Amino acid sequence: MIVVIGAGPAGLFAAITARELAPDRPVVVCEMSGRALAKVLVSGGGRCNVTHACFDPKELVTRYPRGGRELRGPLTRFGPADTAAWFAARGVALKTEPDGRMFPVTDDARTVAAALLSAAHALGVELRLHQGVRAVRSADGVFTVDIVDGPALHADRVLLATGGRTSLHRGTPTDGVAGETADRSGDGYTLATSLGHTIVPPVPSLFSLDCDAPWLTALAGVAVPDAVVTVGEGRAACSRRGPVLVTHRGVSGPAVLVLSAWAARILHDVGYRAVLRIDWLPRTAGDGIEALLQDWARTHGGQEVVAAGPGGLPKRLWAALADQAGLGPQERWGDLGRAARASLGTALRDTHLRTTGRSAHKEEFVTCGGVDLREVDFRTMGSRRCPGLYLAGEVLDIDGVTGGFNFQSCWTTGRLAGLALAAD
Repeated sequence: MIVVIGAGPAGLFAAITARELAPDRPVVVCEMSGRALAKVLVSGGGRCNVTHACFDPKELVTRYPRGGRELRGPLTRFGPADTAAWFAARGVALKTEPDGRMFPVTDDARTVAAALLSAAHALGVELRLHQGVRAVRSADGVFTVDIVDGPALHADRVLLATGGRTSLHRGTPTDGVAGETADRSGDGYTLATSLGHTIVPPVPSLFSLDCDAPWLTALAGVAVPDAVVTVGEGRAACSRRGPVLVTHRGVSGPAVLVLSAWAARILHDVGYRAVLRIDWLPRTAGDGIEALLQDWARTHGGQEVVAAGPGGLPKRLWAALADQAGLGPQERWGDLGRAARASLGTALRDTHLRTTGRSAHKEEFVTCGGVDLREVDFRTMGSRRCPGLYLAGEVLDIDGVTGGFNFQSCWTTGRLAGLALAAD
């Protein structure tokens, strides 16, 4: 018997693969909650960002702050094109949006979940909901899987696909381990540890940042299509470029989310209290901001500074930045001296914000941390610590940025695990 613990995308995909290749072997999927594929159903605003239209593994792995190097080989065996083909063969066509994200043409995550559940049912995968696993023990090549409310299962192979610790994203935004409970028996990390694995301490990834900046949060809803956000100094600095959205609590948007993924542990270690620097006009190179402001002053000398300026920033943001630079509402461009222009240039190119915490990004629950990747054979997703044990999905110390990359790692590792589970 093959027992899969966790009915998320990685676990169910592995179960389907194993049953396809070994139809004579029973495959049982144990899911502690009352719903399979819960994360699939809520992802992408209920649309499910299945994968990303990036088909070069060398490029694709750069979207994973952790686990990219290990995924390069697996992604050559089962990548985004394979994922799209798999779903298309089961009646779920995918479409590609301008930013590369791939969704079902129905724009409905239930389409994706239904295809997976239908495939599992047709192949005879036994899905057991409300079936929590208390412990897993291995002796003489046989696993005993202790069920919370039911008889134990006995298997020769077990897949651990329990996902990351999504509770980290709940509770107070600054505690770093929000929402955790004292009893963790039966969660994926505890099960992996009991079978000899090391856990890289999990912390949240993919989140918005709360800021102590009333002048900015008053502009909630303002979006800037191109900005650079940075935390840290010198060699420890981490920067990302892209759209930024002002929220009622601070800042979000693709640039902030990607930054939060790459700087997940840095931000956690300082309690999400850091200095966030924003360059609102990154297209203006180096000292070019002074020339830009001079040129504007030359042609708009009679105009009030707060009314408009170069760079195409939203008017409300421009006025707020001018105010932060100490410029009064009546000051005109033609009256600005070098010092005033320098102050305005600093506000535009190097806004400093004090972060006070983090906020979960909509339905995205991604964990930085998990089973140490050195303890996993990425040719099979087999454990190097416990023969017969396999691991897939977000229980591993793998996480990608937003855009379908986390689901792709689930499909990829689930597929490889399923192949190995079915092998003689």
